[in-house]
Amino acid sequence: MLDDLKKGFFAGIGVVLLTKDKIEQFTEKLVEENKLKREDAQRLTDELVKNGEDQWSDLEKRISDAAKKGVATLDIGKKSEVEALRERVENLEMRLQMMEESTPTAGVE
Repeated sequence: MLDDLKKGFFAGIGVVLLTKDKIEQFTEKLVEENKLKREDAQRLTDELVKNGEDQWSDLEKRISDAAKKGVATLDIGKKSEVEALRERVENLEMRLQMMEESTPTAGVE
């Protein structure tokens, strides 16, 4: 699942970059056709790119929140929690082994 999210994330970055290039091409074409001043074209490009980046950040946050919510509903233990339980079990096993070794066997003298 994480790999799929990463692939989607990187594909989205490509789309954002492609979009920026397309925006720049479009505004440059408007400048060449004298339909837009260079300063206005730069301002428009910056505004559209910023808007796209803001939308992308919002999408990332929503995906992250949804993934966290999905994992939480699956009731899966965190790696740190599982590791802590593993350590407790190992400690209990060692204590039990020590108790068994120190307790004399019944009927053997």
